[in-house]
Amino acid sequence: MAENLFEQQASNRRKSWWLVAAFILFFAWLGFGGDYILWEYTRYGPAGQYQHRFPFGGIALSLIAWGLVTYIRRTGSAKVLWSTGARELTEPTSDEERRLVNVVEEMAIASGTTRPRIYLIDDPDPNAFVTGTDASQPHLAVTTGLIAMLDRDELQAVVGHEMGHVKNLDMQLMTLMAGLAGAVALIADGLGRTLRFGRLGGRGGSRDGGKGGNPVLLVLLVLWLISWLLAPLITKLLALGISRKREYLADAMSAQFTRNPLTLAQALDKIEKVGAPTKTIKAGVAHLCIADPLGHRSGAASSFLGGAFATHPPMSMRVARLKAMAFQAQKAGGDLPPQ
Repeated sequence: MAENLFEQQASNRRKSWWLVAAFILFFAWLGFGGDYILWEYTRYGPAGQYQHRFPFGGIALSLIAWGLVTYIRRTGSAKVLWSTGARELTEPTSDEERRLVNVVEEMAIASGTTRPRIYLIDDPDPNAFVTGTDASQPHLAVTTGLIAMLDRDELQAVVGHEMGHVKNLDMQLMTLMAGLAGAVALIADGLGRTLRFGRLGGRGGSRDGGKGGNPVLLVLLVLWLISWLLAPLITKLLALGISRKREYLADAMSAQFTRNPLTLAQALDKIEKVGAPTKTIKAGVAHLCIADPLGHRSGAASSFLGGAFATHPPMSMRVARLKAMAFQAQKAGGDLPPQ
């Protein structure tokens, strides 16, 4: 487990940097690509007509991308919590809240991570997630439905799963992905509104005096527009893929912290059987959660497309792996308690 953990941490650090680089390069392509198209479009125009010579768009969008990355790294967790309506739990006022605080403190010690700040989301749907851009400042959010439905051991297993995400450095990568995906979606939506309600005016020039179009330029323009239109879908699929691959390892780490994989299996089974989707956690945050919060039960997603668009691996597979883990430990004479 230790070797896998260090490999996972190193992999997440690399992927975070690659994600940032890809995001900035994508915006640079949109900016400088647009500059080139506009330059070709205006370069052979009549005297006195605007000719685009300086790459304002490329420079501006590259700076915007860098600014967005910096802003998301600083405020990403706050925006995620704000989007769910989470409120910080500072003074527990009920037995359930005191139990939650106690469990979080235990799991922080067991995992060797910083005790996260605790937030409650007023929603009957049971779910939980961690967010943050710094491993020394994690934020754990749980729904009121989760702490009401699970017993102490099951709650401990769920919190252990989330602390596994903190220790793996999944938290930073997934929070960054949520912020970048949201930024791309907003910008693409703005372009869509411009294309629907705006109008490109003027006549572009060409070497043949406007009698024909430049096929290379037309292809480039189509690719540029497709890049804008497909960007939200691509980033969403990337976010979902990042989430699915990390759930199994976080499940295994919860079993390591609690010494009882069957308890997490029971908790996941309970969560899966609640059919009502959440009212507060939206699609942009779904990949952060321990279970699909939108009611799209991943256990039923057996097709390729169903799996590609699922925020999580099938719950039945996760439960089966945990049960197999418990069986192997007991068979080998491990100290996992029988269930």
